[in-house]
Amino acid sequence: MKIFVETERLYLREIIFDDAESMFDMDSNAEVHAYLGNLPCTTLDECKVNIEFIRRQYIQNGIGRWAIIEKESEKFIGWPGFKLITETYNNQSNYYDIGYRLIKRYWGKGYATEAAKAVIDYGFSKMELSLIIGIADIENTSSIKVLEKIGLSRISIFNYNGRLHHWMKIENGNSIINSNFAS
Repeated sequence: MKIFVETERLYLREIIFDDAESMFDMDSNAEVHAYLGNLPCTTLDECKVNIEFIRRQYIQNGIGRWAIIEKESEKFIGWPGFKLITETYNNQSNYYDIGYRLIKRYWGKGYATEAAKAVIDYGFSKMELSLIIGIADIENTSSIKVLEKIGLSRISIFNYNGRLHHWMKIENGNSIINSNFAS
């Protein structure tokens, strides 16, 4: 299993099937899904299907969501990462979207910001991306704050699946991050 990034408190590594129970802990919580436009998982098998999808992205796109492992406990606490979006949203397609999600008991500890900063830096320095997009429901103030802390700027508001969302971006050269990468 490959560790992609190491930060002060976290390891970011590929998501594996052994993460299914922790993913279920995260994705079965309605509060975690409040602004995502989908329903929480109701079975462990749903999480396994999601892991299969993520692992296919590693092969097809060379990138995907990664597991966040808290160094101190060595536990899976969530995921950050990129998703290559090929559909058209807000008149844009073929862009890398940054996302993150945490098990609720890990909210408010700065983990989302720490992990997302490392993902942005990886995208610019290792993938040589020129642009990274983030979207957030306009009511999801916590996610908007994370995106702003990692350097994304609000560009516009658009309708995404029937709800208003901020379209946010950061361009290479605007990165404010410094992470340590595992080889």
